[in-house]
Amino acid sequence: MRRIFAGGVLTALATGALVAQGTIAAGAAEPAAVSKARHLPTEIKGGAWRAGHVQGVAVDRRKGFMYFSFTNLLVKTDLRGNPVGSVSGFTGHLGDLDFNAKDGRVYGSLEYKAAKAFYIAILDVDRIDRMGMDARTSNVVSTVHLQEVVDDYTADMNGDGKFDGDTANTPDHRYGCSGIDGVAFGPELDRSGRTKRGRQVLTVAYGIYSNVKRQDNDHQVLLQYDVRKWHKYERPLPESAPHTSGPDDVDGKYFVRTGNTRYGVQNLEYDEYTGNWLMAVYKGAKPQFPNYSLFIADGSKRPVTGPVTGQPEPERGELLPLLRAGLHHEASGTYGWESGGQYGLISHGDGRYYLVEAGTVVEDGVTKQTARAVLHRWTGHTPTPFTPVAE
Repeated sequence: MRRIFAGGVLTALATGALVAQGTIAAGAAEPAAVSKARHLPTEIKGGAWRAGHVQGVAVDRRKGFMYFSFTNLLVKTDLRGNPVGSVSGFTGHLGDLDFNAKDGRVYGSLEYKAAKAFYIAILDVDRIDRMGMDARTSNVVSTVHLQEVVDDYTADMNGDGKFDGDTANTPDHRYGCSGIDGVAFGPELDRSGRTKRGRQVLTVAYGIYSNVKRQDNDHQVLLQYDVRKWHKYERPLPESAPHTSGPDDVDGKYFVRTGNTRYGVQNLEYDEYTGNWLMAVYKGAKPQFPNYSLFIADGSKRPVTGPVTGQPEPERGELLPLLRAGLHHEASGTYGWESGGQYGLISHGDGRYYLVEAGTVVEDGVTKQTARAVLHRWTGHTPTPFTPVAE
């Protein structure tokens, strides 16, 4: 029986939920924290770029900057949407982003599937002061390697002695792991009970291949890392020679049963307003599941050790429950919502959120990718729990 790592510092997606079920009535009084963010515009445009589609966003409210990941391009704007800097030269897949208030840097998922290498890209965003900076030479980007992801991505599940590569049409890739995408900072769980609120750690969500024929890919997989000592691992962007400098172990590995989705958690966000974790996904295709586009892990619950269902060999891991709210599919026991957020999702900790819309424009015969972050308010209503904030 294979047992998932559960030692060391166990982390969790739980702390002091302001609202246990995360469903705030539409007419509820605004929390005091709203006053800190009344200046937030109802929309922030990320510009139009010859790049991949928008993958995620991060915001530094104190300094007044927004960061947009366009797959192979990082764009920095002010809160009026005016571009103030950009970083290009990413040949890997730059995905979801989050701002670390502790060190003032932006962290993002970065994949090099052909090289079997997965990293957290750490961007020293204060250095981004002009357009067209090069990720490889500007001393803006450092990377930390995630061996746990590599091990699951390259796992030979059918025992034929070969790695089948970047494809969903295989029994390989443990849990259906296609790499990583969603990232977010939030609290760990101090299981010793010494503190009510855990340290802020980085949570990284697996990408999961869409494959309706296998039964071992129905969980979202979340890794947690304490990044306070990651400076010793950081290396320049590995464009020509991928490195393996990173932590040997994870500080926590968790499983949330949602049913199979298309490429796993696209955007992950910890919500201080409710104490819950939001997971925006591309809808799955398994007929035995409802295939919602937004799932929420219940932050008021600690993970429990239990069977990771559907695995080819019996396996136990740390399981996180879905919030028992929203739409409910009784046959599978799945809860969720129909919502945006797959292209970018930010919680402001006061009941307001930016949801990002992706688009395209044609300029001088060239198709360019666009992004628009739109301010929403949480209602908890079904099927869609957000409503746009009026001017």
